[in-house]
Amino acid sequence: MTDSTPTSAADREIVSSRVFDAPRERLLKAWRDPTQLAAWWGPKGFTNTFHEFDLRPGGVWRFVMHGPDGVDYPNESVFLEVVEPERIVFQHVSGPRFQMTVTFTEEAGGTRLEWRMLFESAAECDKVRAVCVEANEQNFDRLQAQLAKLAP
Repeated sequence: MTDSTPTSAADREIVSSRVFDAPRERLLKAWRDPTQLAAWWGPKGFTNTFHEFDLRPGGVWRFVMHGPDGVDYPNESVFLEVVEPERIVFQHVSGPRFQMTVTFTEEAGGTRLEWRMLFESAAECDKVRAVCVEANEQNFDRLQAQLAKLAP
C-alpha cells in the first residue's frame, strides 16, 4: 500500500530572502550582466565560468562552478519567465533539479530579494536543504559585496 498523502509545497521548497540596501535596478543589473553574475554567484570561495547566459524565456544558462576544493560543478538552467523588474524564473535542469523563482520587491528604501527553490519531491529537497540554506546566505553575502562595488 502506498501513501497517497500529497506533500505540500513547503515540504519541497527552500526559501531564502534578504533586504539589500540598494535600488531594485541595481539588483537587476547584478543579475542581467553575466560578468557581474559570475562574480557573485555561488557560496563563499566559489568561482564561475559561464558558457552561455541568455536571460529570456527559453534562454539557457550553462556554467561551471569551481569549488574552493578544486571540484567542478557543471550547471544548466532554462529560463521560464523574465518579468522585469519583478521576477525571474528558471528550471535548474542539471542535478539537483528544481525550479527557482527570484523576486525583486521594493521595500523601505531597499529591495527584498527572495529565492524560492521548488523541488520535485520532499526527499530531493531534504537531500540538499542543510547545504542550500547556508550556501544561499553566503551567496547573498557575495551579492551584497558586489552591490557595494556598483554603488554610485
